[in-house]
Amino acid sequence: MSSDEHPHAHPQTHPHPQSQTHPHASASPGRSFDELVAEAVAAPTEGWDFSWFEGRATEQRPSWGYARAMGERLARAEAALDLQTGGGEVLNQAPELPPLIAATEGWPPNVAKATRLLAPRGVVVVASPEDAPLPFADAAFDLVTSRHPVKAHFAEIARVLRPGGTYFAQHVGPSSVFEVVEYFLGPQPEQVRRARDPYTEQAEAEAVGLEIVDLRAERLRIEFHDIGAVVHFLRKVVWMVPGFTVEAYRPRLLALHERIERDGPFVAHSTRHLIEARKPAA
Repeated sequence: MSSDEHPHAHPQTHPHPQSQTHPHASASPGRSFDELVAEAVAAPTEGWDFSWFEGRATEQRPSWGYARAMGERLARAEAALDLQTGGGEVLNQAPELPPLIAATEGWPPNVAKATRLLAPRGVVVVASPEDAPLPFADAAFDLVTSRHPVKAHFAEIARVLRPGGTYFAQHVGPSSVFEVVEYFLGPQPEQVRRARDPYTEQAEAEAVGLEIVDLRAERLRIEFHDIGAVVHFLRKVVWMVPGFTVEAYRPRLLALHERIERDGPFVAHSTRHLIEARKPAA
């Protein structure tokens, strides 16, 4: 599963395994609701590592292979910036990094984790809130990347790109994992469901002078195989159900546990879009 949103455990979906369990079979047979929940609550949530979900949840991956494609572009770049890098896990997958490379991150535990992971590879990790101006000079980078930013600030992206430079990113799309959101919060307003629309983002990018080179969107299947996976997901991707605690949602969690035990995995769908935008040459 990867995260629905961006690499932050504070405000960004969602491990990666593609295996399926048999219909109507629990991934944790014989384990009680309290055992599964206690295990999920004890699990650490920092960083953007989703290996804890293996065997407990699956998420279909986008067809375009963002990490591979990002790595190919990084290998050709001279100066690159990775925005909202989380714990640095995605950037660290790149086999080759450019001579000059920086990354931003806004959540202090992830800043520390990304620094430990990326500094040995020459990446300068800068603590910078998601909504703050980027702390870099105009035209500093020929490549800006991001996987699941909280929000793409296209004016700042355009400012730090060199003429002819590229923004290459995978964003979370509208109504992502809303089966989970609306199970706990009820039906959401239409304006909330439409947020993160790829064509709205295209218009925002074009409004600051960027040219869209590629825009692709997909809806992808997620399966939660036990209630522990749901609890850990909501603790890690905290903006899905703001203020989530087991105590506050215990009745709904228990009902969902019984439903999974009876009917099989709880199915949701993430939405993703790939966006590639270029700053025109001078």
